[in-house]
Amino acid sequence: MPKFAANLTMLFNEFAFVDRFAAAASAGFKGVEYLFPYEYRMEQLAELLARHGLVQVLHNLPAGDWAKGERGIACLPDRVDEFRAGVGQAIDYATALGCRRVNCLAGIAPPSLPAEALRETFVANLRFAATELGRAGIRLLVEPVNTRDIPGFYLCRTAQALALIDEVGSANLFLQYDIYHLQIMEGDLARTLAENLPRIAHVQLADNPGRNEPGTGEINYPFLFQHLDQIGYRGWIGCEYKPRGSTEAGLGWLKEVS
Repeated sequence: MPKFAANLTMLFNEFAFVDRFAAAASAGFKGVEYLFPYEYRMEQLAELLARHGLVQVLHNLPAGDWAKGERGIACLPDRVDEFRAGVGQAIDYATALGCRRVNCLAGIAPPSLPAEALRETFVANLRFAATELGRAGIRLLVEPVNTRDIPGFYLCRTAQALALIDEVGSANLFLQYDIYHLQIMEGDLARTLAENLPRIAHVQLADNPGRNEPGTGEINYPFLFQHLDQIGYRGWIGCEYKPRGSTEAGLGWLKEVS
């Protein structure tokens, strides 16, 4: 049976962020993830994890000014120094929190910049981050994101991500496979997961349409959970969805598969 991690950015929003750890543990989750830890002291977050017996599964590299609509800076040629500083910050937090996976958000591609410049920047930044994170024993992930929710997002398909991983040429760079995003962009979920399993270091879920909990849309999650078991996926699945109502009321799907 897959291991599920509560995404505390999206789940348990009935509570203040620091109270979501207790709520996740009470609901039966053993792991948590969230977009960014950086506005909180790492000591505070480590204490919350320890108090509630939770594993920090994943967080992202710093991704620019989120409140102003930035969704990553890794492909932006004029932000390389900021990106590299963010890698160091992410390593400090991940080390303090015992987090073994950090995701890199590519960012939105400015239409005014040549595609080759964006690709060269992204590849160079991934090489740098993969090396630095590898020295700390942390895996680097890249995630394709659908361009309906985030128009212009640079990395949006599995094949594109795998080609970039090949070009970077690091043994410490993996695919983060978000079922929701890739159902929108390409479908063919079961085959893609099976064919690329050795390169997938983390999976996330939400149903489509709506990005709500499993069972509310078109994706056959009971089949996919069984499929992930059968193909040998042993990693975490991050529950990165928007509950239709309260988080607790929408956890019936989890109880059915636990």
